[in-house]
Amino acid sequence: MDIRFYNTLHRSKEPFQTRDPGRVGMYVCGPTVYDDAHIGHARAYVAFDVLARFLRFAGFEVTYVRNYTDIDDKVIHRAREAGTTHGELAQRYIDRYREDMERLRVLEPDVTPRVTDHLTEIVAMVQALVERGHGYVLDDGVYFSIRSYNGYGRLSGRKLDEMMVGARVEVDDQKHDPLDFALWKLAKPDEPSWPSPWGPGRPGWHIECSAMSLKYLGPGFDIHGGGMDLIFPHHENEIAQSVCATGREFVRTWMHNGFVNVNKEKMSKSLGNFFTIRQAAELVDAEAIRLFLLGTHYRGPVQFDVELSPEGGLVGFPGLVEAERRLAYGYETVRRLARTEAQLAAKHAPGAAPEALLGAAATFDEALRSALADDLNHAEALGHLATLQRTANDFLDRAKEHPPAARLAAVRRLREALATAAGVLGVFERDADGALGGIGACGLRRVGVPVAELDDAIRRRTEARRTKDFAAADRIRAELLERGIELMDAPGGTEWRVVKG
Repeated sequence: MDIRFYNTLHRSKEPFQTRDPGRVGMYVCGPTVYDDAHIGHARAYVAFDVLARFLRFAGFEVTYVRNYTDIDDKVIHRAREAGTTHGELAQRYIDRYREDMERLRVLEPDVTPRVTDHLTEIVAMVQALVERGHGYVLDDGVYFSIRSYNGYGRLSGRKLDEMMVGARVEVDDQKHDPLDFALWKLAKPDEPSWPSPWGPGRPGWHIECSAMSLKYLGPGFDIHGGGMDLIFPHHENEIAQSVCATGREFVRTWMHNGFVNVNKEKMSKSLGNFFTIRQAAELVDAEAIRLFLLGTHYRGPVQFDVELSPEGGLVGFPGLVEAERRLAYGYETVRRLARTEAQLAAKHAPGAAPEALLGAAATFDEALRSALADDLNHAEALGHLATLQRTANDFLDRAKEHPPAARLAAVRRLREALATAAGVLGVFERDADGALGGIGACGLRRVGVPVAELDDAIRRRTEARRTKDFAAADRIRAELLERGIELMDAPGGTEWRVVKG
């Protein structure tokens, strides 16, 4: 399969070539665990989850590493505010982060290293940089000399002298260059610290990812990912210190996801316009968040609209509600296919599926592969999946035009194609009945109808129909529809879905 990814380092799409044939080493910068993960985190980790899934689908053996930054200024300050230790605070938010990722159908990476478990590797890397003349010691720690690496700025496209403009610091600053960055910070009073040749302290931000990625993947590994906001200075600094410490290439392909814009402004904690995954998952099924994010190419900006009350309170996320409706449609398709297969398989053996449907399924398989092989275009792949779902429903609507044996073969082929897409994109993987129940529960919260009240209305309508009081049954159905809930009578009983809100 011809795979091409956009490489930030070269600013172009290029053929994907691995260090070792058939194997991929992939590192993605993980969260700093001092608070709940937000939609920007979801954007990054959903995109790179699809990348790992696709590479495995394409036949590669993938080692996916994503770290936890469990010690830095933010962790220390938040722990003090909470009256707890940095370790307890970090563990709390690691647990909550994992819960969020599970809700988003993001698979656990192969390795999830923590900074505090890798102090030996970090100290050794800092020592190597000092010994090679790329690091120097001051009263408050160890710093990297950016002038010692002549490739600085290649990733971001920045020039050192241009970066100097406006970058001046206090005249008594001891750094050799204002842009030099900390490799090791000596501890202040009452701060957590670890021993080092330069005194008790903790790592600078950038050195941790270099040390951990090189430990688990080695130099010259295949993919390093993260948000575009990490290109400079974090990834630029990673390259500099890693190349200088090892004397070898650091990463082959750099991949960066685009920003999330909230009501046309970049989402930022400093602007106060960020929303956590948990906030969104209170209003919609979490898988709808994933579906929504996959609808935009990973390198493009995601427009995340938020509806606020006149007082500024959170009302909802219109785009997520629409994504949840598409999610429900997809799971309803999966359920229709499963029920049809069960009914047919009880009485018939499969025959030959209709040629037109076989052609549509084969075309979809190829389109799915081609879209993802072309710079991980999951938005295009999702469009092909929507087309296949419509094809499946059209077939089910006209299924009786074909003999039962042909219907059974066709349904199985459609389910196979949909399952392949589900596994690669990470959507529509759940049990359909359970998923639709969860989607409905989110919808009920939005329209303000308690589950017990809905169950009672359905029970009363069922009884009215049993006694042939169709006027009462119609009235209950109309009242629920006015409140945003549609009832649908099916062979297995009455089903419902939220149609507004």
